[in-house]
This record gives sequence, C-alpha cells and structure tokens, in this order.
Amino acid sequence: MNHGKTRIILLFLALPLTLYAVLVVSPYAQAFQISLTSWSGFTADKPFVGFDNFQRLLQDPEFWRALAHNGLLLLVVPLVTIALGLFFAAMLNVGGSGGKVAGVRGSAFYRRVYFLPHILPVVITAVLWQFIYNPQIGLLNGGLEALGLGGLAHSWLGDPTVALWALIGVLVWAGVGFYVVLFSAAMQSIPKDIFEAAELDGAGRFQTLTRITLPLLRETVQVAWIYLGIHALDAFALFMVLAPSGGPDNSTMVLSQYLYLSAFQKGNFGYATAIGVLLSLLSLLMTALTFGTSRKKTTIEF
Repeated sequence: MNHGKTRIILLFLALPLTLYAVLVVSPYAQAFQISLTSWSGFTADKPFVGFDNFQRLLQDPEFWRALAHNGLLLLVVPLVTIALGLFFAAMLNVGGSGGKVAGVRGSAFYRRVYFLPHILPVVITAVLWQFIYNPQIGLLNGGLEALGLGGLAHSWLGDPTVALWALIGVLVWAGVGFYVVLFSAAMQSIPKDIFEAAELDGAGRFQTLTRITLPLLRETVQVAWIYLGIHALDAFALFMVLAPSGGPDNSTMVLSQYLYLSAFQKGNFGYATAIGVLLSLLSLLMTALTFGTSRKKTTIEF
C-alpha cells in the first residue's frame, strides 16, 4: 500500500519538478557555464577560460566599488523602510487616542496614500523623481528656496557626495507603502486582548511596540527584510533611469548596473555573467543568514 502511495506521489511530482528543473535550475547552470568563458555575446564561439573571470573580478576596482554601494543599500534600505513601515503601521492600527486599542482617525485613507507610490511602475517613479531632483526647475530645490533654505539646494543627481543617498531616498519612498500595508495586516491579526492586557498592566506605547508587537511580527519582518535585501542587491531599473552611466564618477554604480554595462556596452557577456553568478550567491547568502539568525522562539514580555 505504501509503495503504491509513493508511486502516485512521484507521478504527480514528475511534471512540476521537470518544469522547475528546465525553467529554473537549467538557466542557473547555463549562466555558470557562460561565466567560465570569454563569450562576447554575439558569436557562436565561447572560448573556455575557467575561473579567469572570477579572478578578474577580485582585481577589478569598479566591481568592488559597485559591491560597496550594494552593501550600503543592503544596510540602509531595509533598515529605514522597515522602521518607517512599522512606525506608520503601528500608528494606523494601535496609535489612536481615547483609551482604546485603535488606529488614528482616517487610518484607512492614510493607508491608501502610503500605498500609492508602490503601484507606480518603476520607470514612472524614476521619471517623476528626475523632475523633483532637477537642479533648475525641480520641486525639491524650489521648495528649499521658498523656505529660505536655498543654501541646501544641490544638483542632487550630479553631486557624487549626495547622488547615492538621493537614490536611496527614492527606493525608500517607493517601497515603504507596501510594508505599511503588510505590517498593518499582520498587526490586525494580533488579538486586541493582548494590547488591552498590556495597557491595564501599565505598559506604555513604546513598551507595547517593542515587547509585544515586534516579537509577534518577527516572521513578517524577516520576510520583509529578505525581500528588501534582494531589492537592494538589484535596484537596476531605478538606477538605470536616474543614473544610466553609474552617476557622476560612478558614485551610484551597483552590481546589476555594472553587469548590464559590461554585457551590452563592452560586449563581455562572460565577465558580466560572472558578476551575475556572484550576485545570485550573495542573495542566497543574505537569505540564509537572515533565516539563520532569526530562529528564536517568539516571546512576549512586559
């Protein structure tokens, strides 16, 4: 009987596993194979060079600079986005006044407003912020001038010292609304009796957030961190529109952008694929570390 069940299970798994192998595993294997060649991308010949592309990466200062930029994105974007998402979600769900567990007045409207940037296509978001950051007619510099803070005006995308931070601001602005909705849904699943009990025992808002809400949202925050980390390791479309050549003095160059320029401008697909392989490995490593460091039992204490 068990033998028959095993045969039926294997029969049902055969097709999806075959599709997964062909559509997911096979492209990764082909990418690794191409990374071991000096293929130009436009010829039938793919000269085998072994691990020369990876050795070249280790000696490439532009690669390390792009990797450092991705590292900064990986540190700042998830941290700021999740912090803002949790703060706004807490205000919308348990931040109201009046002695009861409820959100601020008009929370449904605010939730829609926060989510609005997320529904915009990435290219439209980038074009919108091009106008905002425009040093002559941009809304940001114009607003600073109107407030008497003209000394803070910048060529936001043309100054190497602030260009990357300007792009980080766009990433956070575009992403925070989705996580406000995500965290709001998770908070609404928490029984209100827990918050009411904490309030009766004298727990303040900060204690309630740090010792009740955050522990119960641990898994949701973990998933959000992984998604944002992968997004930070990529960040291709937005950067290619706002800083198509890597910004002034390559101050905004990221790995995915360096991969694209190496392949389609320099015609070195083998080298570009090696960058892609390392980018995939970094994504897997980041995911594994996130899961590995967050295997803790959820507790509530106040």
